[in-house]
Amino acid sequence: MTEKDLIAACRQQDRKAQKLLYERFSSVMLGVCRRYVKDPKEAEDVMVEGFFKVLTKLDMYNGDGSFEGWIRRIMINESLMHLRKNNHFQYAEEINPNLDYQEESTVLDRIAAEEILALLAELPPGYRTVFNLYVVEGYKHREIADELGISVNTSKSQLILAKNRMGELVKKRLGRVGK
Repeated sequence: MTEKDLIAACRQQDRKAQKLLYERFSSVMLGVCRRYVKDPKEAEDVMVEGFFKVLTKLDMYNGDGSFEGWIRRIMINESLMHLRKNNHFQYAEEINPNLDYQEESTVLDRIAAEEILALLAELPPGYRTVFNLYVVEGYKHREIADELGISVNTSKSQLILAKNRMGELVKKRLGRVGK
């Protein structure tokens, strides 16, 4: 079944097509949710809620852009709503915006993406969320600020702090590996 046929069948409330859509995209979308929501069971709940939205809002998909990208956006929004609802952003730190911060090439630049994603689970929710939105999803700080209801400087701060914390985690991990 082509993607176009699958979408059409899902719009007609075809249960088999809905199951096929879920099966086709669930593993990738669970990975998206897991990047934001640390607890695996909560991430799965978020993904299920996201698929409910996908199936009930399917008429909003107009065919522009990739269908998988449209689903991904819903999953990201569901993950962010989950984090907001559970007050994971209440301790967001903001550093001095006048601080002359320059990114330096670090060990993070040399490790594989899979390793970075594994380390993300160890970051606090605010750091992890901003890092994902900026680095993985390609959002700009203004978009992140608008999406999360924080200032642009807080978004930048969270990214800097996330990178610093990731660097510490990597060094700690490399220290264990080297022994």
